Amino acid sequence: MQGVHERRGPRGHGGAGPGNGRIGRACTRVWRQRGRRARWVITAASHLRRYPDQAGQGERTDPCHPDHRGVRGAPTLFCTAQVPGTAHLAPHWHLSADSLALWTQDPSCQCQGDPRRATQPCWSPRLACSARLCRMEASPEPPLQGRGLVLVRRQPPASKGLLETLKARLWQSCTCSVPRAQALVQDLVPATRWLREYRPREDLAGDIMSGLVIGIILVPQAIAYSLLAGLQPIYSLYTSFFANLIYFLMGTSRHVNVGIFSLLCLMVGQVVDRELQLAGFDPSQDSLRPEDNSSALNSSTTSLVLGPQGCGRDCHAIRIATALTLVAGIYQVLMGILRLGFVSTYLSQPLLDGFAMGASVTILTSQLRHMLGVRVPRHQGPGMVISTWLSLLHSLGQANLCDVATSAVCLGVLLAAKELSDRCRHRLKVPLPTELLVIVVATLVSHFGQLHRRFGSSVAGDIPTGFVAPQVPDPRLMQRVALDAVSLALVGSAFSISLAEMFARSHGYSIRANQELLAVGCCNVLPAFFHCFATSAALSKSLVKTATGCRTQLSSVVSAAVVLLVLLVLAPLFWDLQRSVLACIIVVSLRGALRKVRDLPRLWRLSPVDALVWGATAATCVLVTTEAGLLAGVLLSLLSLAGRTQRPRAALLARIGDSAFYEDATEFEGLVPQPGVQVFRFAGPLYYANKDFFLRSLYGLTGLDAGRSAAMRREPGSEGAGGEGGPVHGKAPGSVNSRVRLVPVAAGFHTVVIDCAPLLFLDVAGMATLQDLRRDYQALGVTLLLACCSPSVRDALRRGGFLAEDQGPEEEQLFPSVHSAVEAAHARHGELMVADSAL
Repeated sequence: MQGVHERRGPRGHGGAGPGNGRIGRACTRVWRQRGRRARWVITAASHLRRYPDQAGQGERTDPCHPDHRGVRGAPTLFCTAQVPGTAHLAPHWHLSADSLALWTQDPSCQCQGDPRRATQPCWSPRLACSARLCRMEASPEPPLQGRGLVLVRRQPPASKGLLETLKARLWQSCTCSVPRAQALVQDLVPATRWLREYRPREDLAGDIMSGLVIGIILVPQAIAYSLLAGLQPIYSLYTSFFANLIYFLMGTSRHVNVGIFSLLCLMVGQVVDRELQLAGFDPSQDSLRPEDNSSALNSSTTSLVLGPQGCGRDCHAIRIATALTLVAGIYQVLMGILRLGFVSTYLSQPLLDGFAMGASVTILTSQLRHMLGVRVPRHQGPGMVISTWLSLLHSLGQANLCDVATSAVCLGVLLAAKELSDRCRHRLKVPLPTELLVIVVATLVSHFGQLHRRFGSSVAGDIPTGFVAPQVPDPRLMQRVALDAVSLALVGSAFSISLAEMFARSHGYSIRANQELLAVGCCNVLPAFFHCFATSAALSKSLVKTATGCRTQLSSVVSAAVVLLVLLVLAPLFWDLQRSVLACIIVVSLRGALRKVRDLPRLWRLSPVDALVWGATAATCVLVTTEAGLLAGVLLSLLSLAGRTQRPRAALLARIGDSAFYEDATEFEGLVPQPGVQVFRFAGPLYYANKDFFLRSLYGLTGLDAGRSAAMRREPGSEGAGGEGGPVHGKAPGSVNSRVRLVPVAAGFHTVVIDCAPLLFLDVAGMATLQDLRRDYQALGVTLLLACCSPSVRDALRRGGFLAEDQGPEEEQLFPSVHSAVEAAHARHGELMVADSAL
């Protein structure tokens, strides 16, 4: 810049004097431009813009403004004048020292004290007429306050009271307007939002292809899964049709397929068998004779409101299933309304995998009787799997050879096709519809070979076409199955939300867990009036849906159309389909869940606790019941979480060379311990369950039981009052053993620094523990300092009275880093030593 002359200021005026942070200064001579004085206007970017001054005459140089004298660091300049021509700018400007600022030469304007704390204008309002320009060159060093960093806390916003907050939220929720109504409808029915943005050219082809493939796969699986639920195949088709349509409207995931799920079918079937047995029916009788199925189904539509005497086995079975489904759906809808989507996150992935493994073994066991063609009682209660296996062994001589041969052939074909499909999945654009081909071929063979009449092979029977009139589920049955619906709702919600989140992460979009609960709940509540049973998201069909090019949930409409075609036209064609074929389809679908047992060794290497949860859940499902397995898994997961926080890792830290970082001295070599300072890290929260372990770890690692030593000092007549010179019996400082009996020792240190970075939270018991620990250390002449406290921990310490005024300033108790706390401890100890030597 021409006409600018720089000179260093004297000490105390921004020069190299002490405390000024190497602040330089230069004064600028005013330019003459065509007989007018140039003035400068401050812009929003803290730059200076030249502005001609009509009134400016002459040329002179003014001294720099001295009001920053004695201010350490970079002073903040305040400008309260409104500069002409800058009406669009704010009237107050905060300029750092490395910015160019225009100062006034008004002699009446004088700053009192520190300009950073000035509350009234220190510069003249005639800023636009100034004749001098000053430039400050700031040091890159941060502002210092004494020897520590200056940390200015933001003022939190004024919090409203609970009553005011509730009133505001109630008023906001009760306020009705057209935009709010539209937003509410779009939130409850997300299809109304994304359908307007649908791109037919990019998405329609993939949605149609995936919908057709899923519909083709869905029909045989729906017919097969009816065996698990102990219901007629027509009810599985009803369930698949309504679930696809409802989730299309209400779901937030683009790729999840919601429909019948093997685990839920198993849980529904167990409740149906129990209630059938209590009602006087034989659970081992899967259905009436094939020729009587149609009449039994028709009678169910007129006798749903009657007791068990008014309808047959199939009628009462669907009544139980619809009542169970309605209650489970109500639970899920309530969870969504109450924003309880986070509850499903407590069902961890090892728990869900173990539950799937145990339930798969149970499903496999239940389908063996269909594959062998034997009639065995359907056992209930604990030990169901073992009892079923024993019954199968006793009835093995009565196996139907036709069903055994059919099962062997179908299993071989299905497994070979699945293995081939897995190996060639990168080459195949569309997965092979193996199940549908097997069903078509098996139905033709059974029909023309007359396997049912000649060999007594069990077949599906008559599957009527059309829909049955809706009916209200029985309230008495709903009361009986209310407890069973809890586990059903939790399992369905957990699988649905976890699958939705998995596909959302892999495809780069987000889902709403609470809306997913509402969607899955409505998929159970509304279809329950149309003779449907429980549904949730299914992993296998969702993977196929993604692999075949699905882009949106419009593919669910195509799948529902395929199921509707079967319901209206093609259902009677499956009359001669053997049940053994359906059982083979179910068993092959369990291949993925049964393969998870191979992940157990890897899971054990990663986390033995998670592997224990996996194994315990699977074993309890197999040996007891699926509900007990789910409960055992949840309890073990919570206990493992509590155990990890109850006994976290504790260690003494040492310095890494000459750096400002500290690490575990027992884990790394070559660390430098700090003389007279013990740095303790407790890698977990401090609360009522682990406060004793916290003290035992600290006392054992430092070699000093502060509580006991302080108590002995307070008791002058105690036997050990003067015996603080002995170490811990048989233990050296640095070892932790909860069983060792610590005795008073001489403190070989003067300060204990607790690294609070891993400290997640404090409760009342943890706060009392820290206060008692500081009191005991003070009695022994040891200082307790805290470092790296999170804002929540600092607030808890402040509210709990730990940072009371009688304990000194807060900055002398809490430090931003471990190194700053260690340096402060050494400095404080040095000052005390100097004071003692002077005395």
